[in-house]
Amino acid sequence: MIALIQRVSRAHVEVENEVVGRIGAGLLALVAVQPDDGEPQARRMLERLLGYRVFPDDAGRMNRSLADAGGGLLLVSQFTLAADTRAGMRPSFTTAAPPEHGRRWFERLVELARAAHPGVETGRFGAHMQVHLVNDGPVTFWLEVR
Repeated sequence: MIALIQRVSRAHVEVENEVVGRIGAGLLALVAVQPDDGEPQARRMLERLLGYRVFPDDAGRMNRSLADAGGGLLLVSQFTLAADTRAGMRPSFTTAAPPEHGRRWFERLVELARAAHPGVETGRFGAHMQVHLVNDGPVTFWLEVR
């Protein structure tokens, strides 16, 4: 499982001009499921999303996690993160999970997140989405769980 996380001051997702998920300060996580992902990867990714220290402490250092700082978590499925881009001029998606496998484990990640953290919002799996965000920093990290 892959997540590209961004610390944001606000973010929202629209589908067909309707806002389907919105957070204030927190983390936006673009998430890709890979073919071998399952329960262990979903649980470990959630642990990293909630525990990764990207928020400033009183000295301005990145020492606080989302769990420490509070704030929202906006989870957006994005299979293109799992693309193989090593060769050619067109990405290959053989390294991304098939749609139903991706849906199952993305939705499980959302379920686990909602049980563990308040303020979890999502995009809509498989939809064409517009993601709006104000990256705070900018702060962006790539997380991968195997």
